[in-house]
Amino acid sequence: MPEARPVVFVIDDDASLRRALERLLRTEGYAVEGFASAQAYLARAPYDGPGCLLLDLAMPGIDGLELQQRLTRDAASLPIVFLSGHANVPESVNAMKMGAVDFLTKPADDADLLAAVRAALLQRDTQLAARERLATLSAREREVMHLVVEGLRNKEIAARLGITEKTVKVHRARAMEKTGATSLPELVRLAAEDSPPSPPDRAQP
Repeated sequence: MPEARPVVFVIDDDASLRRALERLLRTEGYAVEGFASAQAYLARAPYDGPGCLLLDLAMPGIDGLELQQRLTRDAASLPIVFLSGHANVPESVNAMKMGAVDFLTKPADDADLLAAVRAALLQRDTQLAARERLATLSAREREVMHLVVEGLRNKEIAARLGITEKTVKVHRARAMEKTGATSLPELVRLAAEDSPPSPPDRAQP
């Protein structure tokens, strides 16, 4: 089955700039969808394939930062590259802390913009690959993984779940093996792509 073509969603209330960005991206082979507002983008059907957002910071109604905050509540949110008409250090810092891939000042150089889009798409590929690996975990393995990430020791996890410490170690080892994580920091990064499961029945092994 052929791999889906990445979609770049351009969200900017400046129609002329939006069209220019769309033309540039299409010449690079990307599928592009343009939106004049955050509200228009939110009204679109959900999308969970490869892609990213080129997002204007200052827009009427819902601005770029507010849209980012709304989208990051969703585990399937797309990576974001911000565009701003003026350099604002606090806003750029906030955007990056919330997970933005890059923060570019308008008018952005074409090469810089395309490099940021490539970085965002690479991040998306990494996210999707991580979710595929996480999907192979059993419910118990997922729960043990999240408790490990929270910082609980094996003995504490065993007490929390009502299982033996030996069983915790088995589930922990299987989670590491299935996700391909070779260290706790790597497991933490992978777990960030997964929503913590609801507490299962304590009698579950």
